[in-house]
Amino acid sequence: MITTTNPRTGASSATDVRETTVAEVDDLAARAQAAVGPLERLGRDGRARLLDAVAESLEADREELVRVADEETGLGEKRLNGELSRAAFQFGLFAQALREGSYLEAAIDHAGETPLGPGPDLRRMLLPIGPVAVFGASNFPFAFSVAGGDTASALAAGCPVLLKAHDSHPLTSLRSYEAIARALSGTDGDGAPDGTIALVFGQDAAGRMVSHPHVRAVSFTGSLSTGKVLLDIVNRREDPIPFYGELSSLNPLVVTPGAAKARTDDIAQGLFASFTGSGGQLCTKPGMAFVPAGPDGDRVVDRLREMTETGSGHVLLNKRIADAFGAISTRLVDAGASVAARGPDPDADGFVVPPVLLTTEAADLTRELTEECFGPLVVVARYGDVKEVARAFEEMPPSLTATVHAEDDEADLVTELTRVLEPGVGRLVYNGYPTGVRVSWAQHHGGPWPSTNSQHTSVGTSAIRRFLRPFVWQSAPEAVLPEELRDGYTGIARRVDGVLVPAGAGAR
Repeated sequence: MITTTNPRTGASSATDVRETTVAEVDDLAARAQAAVGPLERLGRDGRARLLDAVAESLEADREELVRVADEETGLGEKRLNGELSRAAFQFGLFAQALREGSYLEAAIDHAGETPLGPGPDLRRMLLPIGPVAVFGASNFPFAFSVAGGDTASALAAGCPVLLKAHDSHPLTSLRSYEAIARALSGTDGDGAPDGTIALVFGQDAAGRMVSHPHVRAVSFTGSLSTGKVLLDIVNRREDPIPFYGELSSLNPLVVTPGAAKARTDDIAQGLFASFTGSGGQLCTKPGMAFVPAGPDGDRVVDRLREMTETGSGHVLLNKRIADAFGAISTRLVDAGASVAARGPDPDADGFVVPPVLLTTEAADLTRELTEECFGPLVVVARYGDVKEVARAFEEMPPSLTATVHAEDDEADLVTELTRVLEPGVGRLVYNGYPTGVRVSWAQHHGGPWPSTNSQHTSVGTSAIRRFLRPFVWQSAPEAVLPEELRDGYTGIARRVDGVLVPAGAGAR
């Protein structure tokens, strides 16, 4: 049977949950495949209604979900309540995206003469890709796990979902699944088809999910090493499928001379909160900060040192993460970083570690000093001029984010830093902090490898694009066309004969 562990105490206890067998995965995948057509035929409004019901169900189970998640993650009720609100919001946001409909990218080119001669009637739209395997993340038991954005976006696309419960929070995964399944069952026969969602436990089940021929895409948030293992399974398939992995990110932050002088305390406090928040276990945690040499930069580092030396211990999610935190911290020091400050050794059981501040010189930065350390640790690299920062970035792997803190009178420097940072990240933050990812239409949560292996985002409405494929009907009879591609339909925006026609406007 599967066990659950309280990271605050390190104590494990048995559950009544067992690992899913390979044969059971095969059965669940077959049911998911059978649900593809019925789920698509529910239409945008039908799936939107189901997503709204899931959001309501999560809210209804809030007290129990947060209680169980706190016992399994140690993240605290405040953080978990906020995350559960985000999870419910994501389902509601994708319901809005479904009703708005522009995600379909509907386009019509009527038959007629073209500069190249007679052209056939073409109608293009995005269709669901098929059953999707979603892996829960350890550090977000709601928003990136069973009840997360991957699940919401896949269901919105019309794709049945096979969910892998994370080993660190099996009961949270189960309770979240139960809340979703109850909402999808509907009332009076208006629910989702059987097979729309399923939950599996165990590594053998995970491997079979990824390799199963009915599974058409995989979404994973986790370590680079595990992501590579899953990607290898995908590549060994007879028909390799899309693998959407969010894997590793250092998220560099640059403080300009002007900002160090004008906002010494604010920047130090903000950076400390950002690299220690949630125990430093966020994919957007700034793991390296570039601070200018000289007295103003010294004051920023001194303030960081004070907060680190008096900082309390942080509960890490599991033993593997806690062990890795110690090992990587040691490797960074062995690679040349200096221990500038370390919090008091925690007087606690469980997977509790102190905050750590390491320093180095930007001019001495090596690839070994850019290893991501999951947990409350930051490396501060001191630089003399922006050229040293640019050279340092040549040693750094790409990231999800980068951040610049600067003053208004440093416009030229900000422009230069933007040019340096932009190619290696997916989001550039100015005078803020990358931790805290807004869920919205304009968000992009992705970046060049190894932060992700895709151009698509995993946060925001365009995350749905991962689970859709383009399809064209040529000279098709109207009866076989989706309603969104039929002449006279005005429910969504469409591009008709090259002209963007807004929803509600007349159309041929």
